[in-house]
Amino acid sequence: MIDIDFERLRTLGLSPALAQRAVAVALSDVAAGTDTPPLELLRLTEVHRDAVRLHDGADELTARVLPRLNRALTDDATALAVGDWVLAATDPHGQVWVQARVPPLSHINRRDADGRRHPVVSNVDTALLVMGLDDDFNPRRLERYLALVHAGGGSEPGGITPAIVLTKADVIANVPGLLAERIEALRGRVPARIDLFAIDGTDPYTVQQLQAYLGAGQTLVVLGSSGAGKSTLTNTLLGRAVQDTGAVREHDSRGKHTTTSRSLHRLPGGACVIDTPGLRALRPDVDETTLAAAFEDIESLALQCRFRDCRHVDEPGCAVREGVPPDRVKNYHKLLREARRDTMSVLERQQQLAMWKARGRAGRDRLKQKRDEA
Repeated sequence: MIDIDFERLRTLGLSPALAQRAVAVALSDVAAGTDTPPLELLRLTEVHRDAVRLHDGADELTARVLPRLNRALTDDATALAVGDWVLAATDPHGQVWVQARVPPLSHINRRDADGRRHPVVSNVDTALLVMGLDDDFNPRRLERYLALVHAGGGSEPGGITPAIVLTKADVIANVPGLLAERIEALRGRVPARIDLFAIDGTDPYTVQQLQAYLGAGQTLVVLGSSGAGKSTLTNTLLGRAVQDTGAVREHDSRGKHTTTSRSLHRLPGGACVIDTPGLRALRPDVDETTLAAAFEDIESLALQCRFRDCRHVDEPGCAVREGVPPDRVKNYHKLLREARRDTMSVLERQQQLAMWKARGRAGRDRLKQKRDEA
């Protein structure tokens, strides 16, 4: 048995597709003979070490996760994330327990240095990629965020829509031509279909600029580095100061992690926004095929290269190197190496490491031989 108040929950982003998935999960528990009290569909708004916060469309409550669910998610190399929809039940002592996770329509993961997956958010429609126009400006990092979002789009039509939000337009207003220069730099390496906004994150007019993404039932996630202005933007969209904000260092415009955990908030117009801390390790969870789709200009031009197996490094007649900025091609190659490494087995990684060490020794031997001959 499951309780779904669709009219109340759609203000939290519930869609018919997600509701159908929730019913399917509840029915599968019944078919499996799982003895559970009546289930309620709720949205996860915060994840803590020993508990989670859930929202029922009217109020928030604290719940714990059943150990068997945690084990099942760990076995699938994943975990609960802010934005997930879950089925919960209350025991005779009044404790709410998360019984099951509804398979998300979209789910963004990142990988750490060891290749392990870490969930970022689930069930988002739009990703606002926030980057400061000050010294935080970094097109290569933005390309990583775009790959991260592209990989998290899931199998549903449309996926996650990225939008680039350049903050601190007011800060650089006294530097003639800098805004136009930086926008032009991005337009040379970002697909034209992706909206790009230059804003003052504290200006209420920002809400009007982003209105197309703030429709009732929509869920946005704000992604970017520390100090880029994510929490400031979140507060402006909310119309009140909910998230802590902090100053950035003068010499490099880097900020401290004033936002330390992800949290979902309801906006006045009926949308939801998830604020996130800056990601210390930004490695998209992508494979080669997904990465090629994220760098669609490279994928398209590769068809025009002279050689079918062109690596876009030093081959003659390479259409990619002629038509794509060199720094973007270099970033693509770096992400491709990371993607290939993440899909290797432990044995393959050990073999690759041994090969690199052998090449290093051979190089040192050649240098020593040259010094001896001189």
